[in-house]
Amino acid sequence: MGVDSPFSKIAVVGSGALGLYYGIRLGRAGADVRFLMRGDLAAVRARGSLRLHEKAGTLELRPAPVFATTAEIGPVDLVLVTLKTTANGELARLLPPLLGPETAVLTLQNGLGADEQIAALAGAERVLGGLAFIASTRSAPGEVRCFHAGSITLGEFGRPAAARTRALAARFEAAGVKMRVVDDLMAARWHKLVWNIPFNGLAIAAGGIATDRICADAALVARVHALMREVQRAAARFGFEIADDFLRRQFDVTPPMGAYRPSSLVDFLAGREVELESIWGEPLRRAEAAGVPMPELARLYREIGDRTARPRG
Repeated sequence: MGVDSPFSKIAVVGSGALGLYYGIRLGRAGADVRFLMRGDLAAVRARGSLRLHEKAGTLELRPAPVFATTAEIGPVDLVLVTLKTTANGELARLLPPLLGPETAVLTLQNGLGADEQIAALAGAERVLGGLAFIASTRSAPGEVRCFHAGSITLGEFGRPAAARTRALAARFEAAGVKMRVVDDLMAARWHKLVWNIPFNGLAIAAGGIATDRICADAALVARVHALMREVQRAAARFGFEIADDFLRRQFDVTPPMGAYRPSSLVDFLAGREVELESIWGEPLRRAEAAGVPMPELARLYREIGDRTARPRG
């Protein structure tokens, strides 16, 4: 897109795997992208670039537009929130310096609850949500390795898609990102939980294993299918129909990923806080409050809680 894009100046809040991948792509496509970076700041400034590694080669963003604070970044057209939901307590401090009169805020965070949290801080009218179907890992300071580029499903928080939704999708598409615009963001979020709940969760609960080992274990495969069906039933109670064929496809795409480590497993193995509440706790609470029994999810939630509370050597 050219200079007429309403999303020319973009702040990335959360320079991990997602923020780096999409930020580098947007920057290479001509957007003025500014990355909030803290722990990796000195290393990236010394090197002078951000790097995206893919099968086709490496994309580099040079010079690296990295900043220590959001006050240094200033007001932008779009805030791209790619923090883990465990860090959302920081948003009350991080967001205000980035907000101008027309600033939109797009969260690509996992699970349920992030849209509401950001709406409470910035105003519901600013908020869009996206679901990133991607396999990528931060491989070094300011570097991301992408195994499967996938796509983003994009929607407005509490509203049907609008002109700005399509304009934002076009901004990403110009950067080489496949986009799908939907009128019901919450339905899309429940659809994504079909994969995230079982595979992110069992990878941790089973002791820290990749998806290939889950798919090779009959007992774990049975749990995957049971968890998917529970998500399907809970979504239906809220009016979101998830087809049986969707469940099958979500399982079938997983074995070809090989020894893929979901993002929650990466956090767990690194000793970082896992997004327990947004991915497992909040869906469980919402479903049970609506009268939908979720015994498999309740079991998995307890197991992950036990695993993440236990010190690891």
